[in-house]
Amino acid sequence: MRPPADDPLRRLRALCLALPEVTERLNHGEPAWAVRGKPLVTFSERKPAGRTGFWCPAPPGETEALVAGDPERFFRPPFGGRDWLGVYLDVPVDWTEVRELIVEAYRMIAPRKLVARLD
Repeated sequence: MRPPADDPLRRLRALCLALPEVTERLNHGEPAWAVRGKPLVTFSERKPAGRTGFWCPAPPGETEALVAGDPERFFRPPFGGRDWLGVYLDVPVDWTEVRELIVEAYRMIAPRKLVARLD
């Protein structure tokens, strides 16, 4: 059994909920986070089949670059949109990088007043 500190869902939840006005909800039975109703991060233990990961918005071109560069860590998610990035959590995870990806996604979708609170 994995110690709680290494629980990827717990760590992902903490990163998301640390951002201004992010709320948690269920999306098809799995945890997801949004800012003022706009999807930010979706966690999944079912998609892709047999894998654990999450997906979030990414700048244009970033998904293709990261998936091509490291397909063991990144994937094109089944949902979300064309410019969404999937990140596997069942491999060694760089949590600093995950935080950066989530903050970048937040900056893309959150209202300017909330983004200003990050700075």
